[in-house]
Amino acid sequence: MPQPVELNPEVSPLAKFGFELRCHRMAARLTQRQLAKRILFSTSMVGMVERAARKPERAFAERCDQVFGLDGTLTELWAMVDRERQWAPWWFREWLEVEQEATVLRSWDPLLIPGILQTDAYARRVLSGEPGTTPEQVEQRLAARTRRKAILSRDKPPLIWAVIDEGVLHRSVGSSQIMQDQLGYLAEVAQHPHLKIQVVPFTAFSTCGLMSPFTVAELPGSRTIVHVESSAQGQISGSPDVVEMIINRYDAIRADAHPKHVSLNLVQEAIGKWI
Repeated sequence: MPQPVELNPEVSPLAKFGFELRCHRMAARLTQRQLAKRILFSTSMVGMVERAARKPERAFAERCDQVFGLDGTLTELWAMVDRERQWAPWWFREWLEVEQEATVLRSWDPLLIPGILQTDAYARRVLSGEPGTTPEQVEQRLAARTRRKAILSRDKPPLIWAVIDEGVLHRSVGSSQIMQDQLGYLAEVAQHPHLKIQVVPFTAFSTCGLMSPFTVAELPGSRTIVHVESSAQGQISGSPDVVEMIINRYDAIRADAHPKHVSLNLVQEAIGKWI
């Protein structure tokens, strides 16, 4: 059974729900197994909710309120979690839960800085480019995206291995100041012990992966799930054939990438272009 995770309840509504659930369970002197039996959900589900690795159903929150004698406290928190989930496109909502549960995330981006490594200003420009998106929707999605970055501040963050094309460093997304700040932030977070950033140079002449970005998530229990983006919507798959294809593609791309220290030099050189 996974060890208890000390959640920061300020990170996200889901983290707050997990934090409060565990506090009430401990106060009631119930084990996860005992609580699961009373609310008719699995012990593993209780554990994942407490770790903020899975969004619960409304019935989960309602039954917990009944067990703990609460006046709708957890149900109200569930509604906050559900509202945040609705800000994301429907096809991306499952991935948000996968991302929170992952122990390793390996991503490839040929056109943009990876979402969880974007500054607010950079992300705002990216999100604003979607036709029909209102300023209010942009800010809601920005808030949700910003909270995704909190996985790096967890006590046990996942290992994140981000591979990007060199063109990403020179593609203008907004003003020069936005690009300067974004690349400066990228160079800063590259020092994080759980984050590896590699750049595929122009000189690699590689065409593998240019069609779309993707992410490979390794989860507890030796499970692997991939997310492949497209111009219409992303696709999430745990099919062994699809996972193997994407991993092979990732390995081929990474084989053409500069090592970490050389990649960081390229990022720092690119910052000078935007000054």
